[in-house]
Amino acid sequence: MGRRKKTCRKDSVILLIDGSCILCHGITRFVIRRDPSLRFRFAAFQSSAGRHLLMTQGLAAGDPDTFVLIQGGRAYTKSAAALRVFRCMPGFWPVLSLAAIVPVSVRDRVYDWIARGRHRWFGRRENCLLPDLDIRKRFIDEGRETDGTEI
Repeated sequence: MGRRKKTCRKDSVILLIDGSCILCHGITRFVIRRDPSLRFRFAAFQSSAGRHLLMTQGLAAGDPDTFVLIQGGRAYTKSAAALRVFRCMPGFWPVLSLAAIVPVSVRDRVYDWIARGRHRWFGRRENCLLPDLDIRKRFIDEGRETDGTEI
């Protein structure tokens, strides 16, 4: 467990989200507020950077019904990605990653149910929500961090 925690602390993490999903915006803000080390970066599936990252990971660009986390050159989707977010957060949040003991088929069924209903329950936005410059810097744009460095 110690090795995993150290790896999680030093690796940068990219989250790919549905840019039109209000739930996804909420998840992004949740992670940003709990990421003082600025390890997490974000891209919308609909952006060219998001499409490029999906392609390099061998994932379908047209499926915004999944949550994607990329860490250490590996992509995690659905419930595995969500649990990995908790595992990489500081404080008590990694305890929630213990839900990985639940079989993937069960976890992903629950995940798919939430993904199918998220627009109906939480709504949609036409544009990606970027409330301020500090958060905007955490998004990846055109294959580069918004500060200009290559991803």
